[in-house]
Amino acid sequence: MMKTLIKGGSIYSIEQKPFIGDILIENNKIIEISEEIKVDDTYHVIDANGKYVFPGFIDAHSHIGLFEEGVGAGYQDGNEATNPVTPEVRAIDAFNPDDASIKRALEGGVTTVMVLPGSANPIGGQGTILKLKGNIVDKMVIKEVAGLKMALGENPKRVYSGKNQTPATRLGTAAVIRGYFMKVQDYIKKKEQCIKDNKEFLDRDIKLEVGEKVLKGEIPARIHCHRKDDILTAIRIAKEFGFKLVLEHATEGYKIADYIKENDIPVVIGPLFGFRTKLELKDKTYESVKIMYENGVLASIMCDHPVIPLEHANIHAGVALKYGAEEEKILEMLTINPAKILGIDDRVGSIEVGKDADIVIWSHHPFDLRANVEKVFIDGVECL
Repeated sequence: MMKTLIKGGSIYSIEQKPFIGDILIENNKIIEISEEIKVDDTYHVIDANGKYVFPGFIDAHSHIGLFEEGVGAGYQDGNEATNPVTPEVRAIDAFNPDDASIKRALEGGVTTVMVLPGSANPIGGQGTILKLKGNIVDKMVIKEVAGLKMALGENPKRVYSGKNQTPATRLGTAAVIRGYFMKVQDYIKKKEQCIKDNKEFLDRDIKLEVGEKVLKGEIPARIHCHRKDDILTAIRIAKEFGFKLVLEHATEGYKIADYIKENDIPVVIGPLFGFRTKLELKDKTYESVKIMYENGVLASIMCDHPVIPLEHANIHAGVALKYGAEEEKILEMLTINPAKILGIDDRVGSIEVGKDADIVIWSHHPFDLRANVEKVFIDGVECL
């Protein structure tokens, strides 16, 4: 059994105000947090005096391990852009645990990610929640099938207009999504009738099985949408078919934050930094961070790795301070909020007794440009 004491650090637990104290870890879990904990010599003691101790950061929308670092555009596995409807593909089946970006992500304090397919297709595939530890993806998994990635806006239009097929417009993209879920509804009814007739169901469809999970509320739809009109379309379709929705990017979400809150929809905002490369991004602003939480929206901040490398998650998010956001709220959007959005806040997202020991020790506060990660623990095991 691994037993570790992190001693004398400035603890930012997220769920309470920072204080100087100790954290006791046993068997992968946090078992005690106090101003002072005394232990015998069977414990590995880490001196965190003068250091900053945070929960591992969580990015609820990433392509790390799919769009790999240093392999070239022609070798990326993020989009199965051969058909606009590919719910059957899964991020876990393309994730490379040897992607060089993973170590760098740890160096940026990120310990948990939701890895999603890209946004080429209206229905893009299944996402997986992983911890960035080890070299076997199956041992990194928190939840293997954790959401169905979908996309509205310019990306599907660009990809499929170039192939001279539907969808070439926003209205075409919405129609493709509706058509898919109508087929799923019929598929569910056919299954139910077989059960009612006491017959074996022999018409399994790998594409429709995934949609059934969405319509039954087992996993959410994770819909890529930047512009306000696309956000409204995502909400409209979610209402029509009654599925759980998480808005991805939501660049113009700040324009209708009250409506997003009214519909109780979580948002994964970002990336916030960088050149406005397309029409959908022309109105992006760091002020969206403040506007979202002031309207009561459950929101987290994404890097959209590799757009912003995960190793810079702290700096990327910290710039929101310049635009009026509160430090406490930004930290929540890097930790407990993404954990809540992913449904894993019982395990990660804060330093609390009983939670997984995913802990990062920083040399300075993470929003200080001088800050470096000195140690990373995932499940109580030192991995950096």
